[in-house]
Amino acid sequence: MDATTTTRDLPKARARREAKPARKASRVREGQPFPLGATWSGLGVNFALFSAHATKVELCLFDDAGKREIERIELPEYTDEVWHGFLPDARPGTIYGYRVHGPYEPDHGHRFNPHKLLLDLYAKAVVGQIQHHPSLFGYKMETSDDRTFDARDSAAHMLKCRVIDQAFTWGEDRPPRTPWERTVVYELHVRGYTKLQPAVPEPLRGTFRGLTDPEVLAHLTDLGVTAVELLPIHTFVNDSYLIDKGLTNYWGYNTISFFAPARRYSSVPDFAFAEFKEMVARLHDAGIEVILDVVYNHTAEGNELGPTLSFKGIDNASYYRLLPDQARYYINDTGTGNTLNLSHPRVLQMVNDSLRYWVEEMHVDGFRFDLGTILAREPYGFDEGGGFLDSCRQDPVLSSVKLITEPWDCGPGGYQVGRFPPGWAEWNDRFRDGVRSFWKGDEGTLADFASRITASADLFNRRGRKPWASVNFVTAHDGFTLNDLVSYDDKHNEQNGEDNRDGSSNNRSWNHGAEGPTDDPEINELRERQKRNMLATLLFSQGTPMLLAGDEFGRTQKGNNNAYCQDNEISWVNWDHDAAGKALNRFTERLARLRRDYPVLRHTRYLTAEWDEDLGLKDSTWLTPAGTEMTPDQWRDGHARSLGLLLDGRAQPSGIRRRGSGTTLLLVVNAHHDVVLFTLPEAKGGRDWERLVDTNLPDEDEDPEDRVHFDFGSQYAVTGRSLLLFGLRPERHHRE
Repeated sequence: MDATTTTRDLPKARARREAKPARKASRVREGQPFPLGATWSGLGVNFALFSAHATKVELCLFDDAGKREIERIELPEYTDEVWHGFLPDARPGTIYGYRVHGPYEPDHGHRFNPHKLLLDLYAKAVVGQIQHHPSLFGYKMETSDDRTFDARDSAAHMLKCRVIDQAFTWGEDRPPRTPWERTVVYELHVRGYTKLQPAVPEPLRGTFRGLTDPEVLAHLTDLGVTAVELLPIHTFVNDSYLIDKGLTNYWGYNTISFFAPARRYSSVPDFAFAEFKEMVARLHDAGIEVILDVVYNHTAEGNELGPTLSFKGIDNASYYRLLPDQARYYINDTGTGNTLNLSHPRVLQMVNDSLRYWVEEMHVDGFRFDLGTILAREPYGFDEGGGFLDSCRQDPVLSSVKLITEPWDCGPGGYQVGRFPPGWAEWNDRFRDGVRSFWKGDEGTLADFASRITASADLFNRRGRKPWASVNFVTAHDGFTLNDLVSYDDKHNEQNGEDNRDGSSNNRSWNHGAEGPTDDPEINELRERQKRNMLATLLFSQGTPMLLAGDEFGRTQKGNNNAYCQDNEISWVNWDHDAAGKALNRFTERLARLRRDYPVLRHTRYLTAEWDEDLGLKDSTWLTPAGTEMTPDQWRDGHARSLGLLLDGRAQPSGIRRRGSGTTLLLVVNAHHDVVLFTLPEAKGGRDWERLVDTNLPDEDEDPEDRVHFDFGSQYAVTGRSLLLFGLRPERHHRE
């Protein structure tokens, strides 16, 4: 009995001992402060955790079910702000978490609470699931006052970490390393893409393994897809407010672990990391790269009223950006409650360690960074030479993979399209908006449309950046699908439970005469042509095209343009195509083949449209419907909705003094509602024009033997709201 314990206190002391796990005689050794996380060496496990402001760190071990805490071990050493220890009898499969001691002083940015079990932010695998409960909060949730202190233990309702053995036989796996100019990105959701795919065995639908089904892989390769961009697969948390409404965080932009793949996407949850690796290997074998959509801008812990799950309890003042004069509150540039502090060297290290882990251990080929502007924001604002961007640029691992950013956030100065440094590609929403507005028929959009389909040189042609830096898209997960873009004037998000207030109202969409599905054949015919127009525009534009999964066969979300919480048939890809869907899929495959077969559609340098005296030609020429070159006045004509783009395959753009060998192409677009007569120009080195595509005649020209030819100077009746592509047939060569 402790000297301070009286006989009267004995029952209370006994109760405390019974409530806490036994503290066994320590056999832990000091270990090493690196690498961070739990590392199996074959002789035991080294545990290392950064916390600059903690006073003590306890390693908590659990039984094999992850239910009962069986031991707490104080990490014995503290080196360079890293708490560490080596446990000889720990091994792969060991389930653990942390309790971190320190001041609970919200006004000073500190929120330590050892009653809260914390997830190791370097954990490679997790077990169990978070059950929303008041004990997960560091303060007394019932009071809504974060300066109170809650002593309830959260372990029973909290995720735990599992030590893993990284051993995996990759065999002959080799990254495809597809050149940027040949890249076609396909954005998909792991669960939603195969949940309704009948070829995938039922237990594998909606999982990593579901994406490896031969029929799924065949569909991707037939589409010409070279890279799948997966919506977040890091372990994330379902928001309690969504659960209360019977919904879920379907998209997954609510990360809590940046190293562990989400168990929900694995057919055997405890082996998510192994199934992820198998998926990567099989996609690579099919020639398809894997790009991860990653969310390093915030975590699932929310603001000062959010739960204490990991970062907040490990070292809140280091991991998050806090208001300088009111450290109780978080800077909320993400719109989700908190913002990770990448200006802190250890937080920057954590993000870079995570990225390198996914490349080196999990063999992924690139990343798309959600709200990427935040990652480049220092305390003084956005800086294209900021710490994170510089760290990626100089890193031999990260600089060798594809880096794509979403170049905006909701913070001050958050819109930075075209401002990222060399080596980065960017989602180009200017392409999305310009293409939508043009095909919708808005006035004054012709010049902007021309800029967008030629890789947005006005935005990206600086510091040696290449056309691939513009990631072109018409639709993405956030917004209407292609089908809904041409079927709805307004969003229809009622099922999200927010009275249709959520989601953007600026969609530049057009229902073509009826809101939603209709039996009107004229409306349906026009809608199908508009889908073809936008798919053809996307795949025939300079830059990097990105398709949204299911657009190739007309997937609908019933007008919902913010389906982040719809883990159901609203969001799942429906593979039961009608005749129109099958026809659209065939047409999309043809577009992809043309892009692959004609290098002039995917130049590695920006077009100049300037006369080259040495070569005696221009790489590109903008034409009026009369077949004459566009004048400045014609570019300024707000009513103009039709033009042509002649791409001379004999030229190399940007002043390269050698002739190319690609076929010369003529792209013609007409967003006017009526027929426009377009005069086909004469082109040196050719005898006539061969029609490759007419979106008004989608089933024509599939067989090269049946393609129709047109003489120079002839007039082609371009149907209202349609796109055409012609190829120049070379002159006949006769022997002397």
